[in-house]
Amino acid sequence: MASSSYIAQQVKRRRELLTPEGLSLPLTVAGRGSRAAALIVDYIIINFILFATTILLLYLAFGVLGMKEGAGPGQLFGTLEFLAVIWLIAMFLFRYGYFLYFELGPRGATPGKRLSGIRIAARDGGRLTAEAVIARNLLRDIELFMPIVFIAGAQEGEGGLAGLAAAAWFAVFLLFPFFNKDAMRAGDLIAGTWVVEAPKRKLAETLSLSAGARGPSQETGATYRFSDAELAVYGEYELQTLERVLREGKSEALVAVAETICAKIGWTGGQGDERAFLEAYYTQLRARLERDMRFGKRKADKHS
Repeated sequence: MASSSYIAQQVKRRRELLTPEGLSLPLTVAGRGSRAAALIVDYIIINFILFATTILLLYLAFGVLGMKEGAGPGQLFGTLEFLAVIWLIAMFLFRYGYFLYFELGPRGATPGKRLSGIRIAARDGGRLTAEAVIARNLLRDIELFMPIVFIAGAQEGEGGLAGLAAAAWFAVFLLFPFFNKDAMRAGDLIAGTWVVEAPKRKLAETLSLSAGARGPSQETGATYRFSDAELAVYGEYELQTLERVLREGKSEALVAVAETICAKIGWTGGQGDERAFLEAYYTQLRARLERDMRFGKRKADKHS
């Protein structure tokens, strides 16, 4: 029964992502539990870093900067004031820079999201922009932290009606993911993002390709050889996309993808022989990525 329910949930959360090249790629919207777990892990990491930074600054205050016996009040106050400014800057950078740095990276995921097997994706199929990541994370303050401050004030008898309004505000944003089919936060809605599943996996098993993938094309007799520079423009994400196109074998998609690759690498051949061209490119790109992985290098996508 549990497995049937799990499968039903997976099917319910499946979506189709349309890439800028016009290709339809399947994905699964991340569950609310995975998102909550990822956020908890990320804030544990952030708070640990802040705690370590605080300890370091206290050590500097009482040790290296000379806040010992004999220091005058002016020196003590000036040192504390300087360290307080450093601490505030560090808090801001860790809170916002942490998410910005990791979510704009090639994986589109913070350490917490990676542990939970999820990542951020743009709903238009393009690359995540800095504006989108900043927007979705700034909205978190409006959704979560500001109402918590008001609620805390209300509990101390200072908030009054403002505290009650904050509690209602908090409840609305907390329940927001439960009232839309994609489990989006308000930040996702504003930023145009999804949080989707990204299970860890190796490169898929090699396709069974025609002889033209390694030798002359059966259609035209052409042999396609690509330089390292021509292969270096794409990564694992594009390899998987290309594999999907080759498996489905739809002529319109083959032509569209071949034209996109030709334009990207400055290639002029392959027209009318798209399948052989793509099979050759797939084979050589895969070999290059596997070779790099053996040397500890990994290229997630064309942007990394």
